[in-house]
Amino acid sequence: MNTGSNRTQGVPRKAAVASDGTRPDGAQGEDGLGSKAPAFVKRRRALHLSWQVGVFVVGLAVVVAGIVMLPLPGPGWVVIFGGMAIWATEFVWAQLVLRWTKRKVTEAAQRALDPKVRRRNMTLTAIGLVIVGVLVGIYLWKFGVVMPWKIKDQ
Repeated sequence: MNTGSNRTQGVPRKAAVASDGTRPDGAQGEDGLGSKAPAFVKRRRALHLSWQVGVFVVGLAVVVAGIVMLPLPGPGWVVIFGGMAIWATEFVWAQLVLRWTKRKVTEAAQRALDPKVRRRNMTLTAIGLVIVGVLVGIYLWKFGVVMPWKIKDQ
């Protein structure tokens, strides 16, 4: 429940930040959230709105291209995160999504470097390779080096 105090469970609150990422005194928020548009663009409301629409459209095009690249050849996820980075230059929600993603990727990388996890992954990979090798061996023993489809010489 908000009682109007400046402290929440012993933790001081951050300075108020407007929707464009600036504090009432005109400075950027301490956490770096907000528009990265040039100052002359931010001063004019219509120009800033046009800037935001342009950033959104360009970011959307890049994200859609990344989604198309997921099933097709191409660096789909890299392009999607590139589009998110374009959006993050202007929109706080995209900045927060990118921060969350970076944190999760860093945590996953740290877990992957754990010796216990690496040993487990290497063991599972070795078991999988043995299973595939046994299946290929059984196929070759039963059918020889004949392809599964029957193509006869003409």
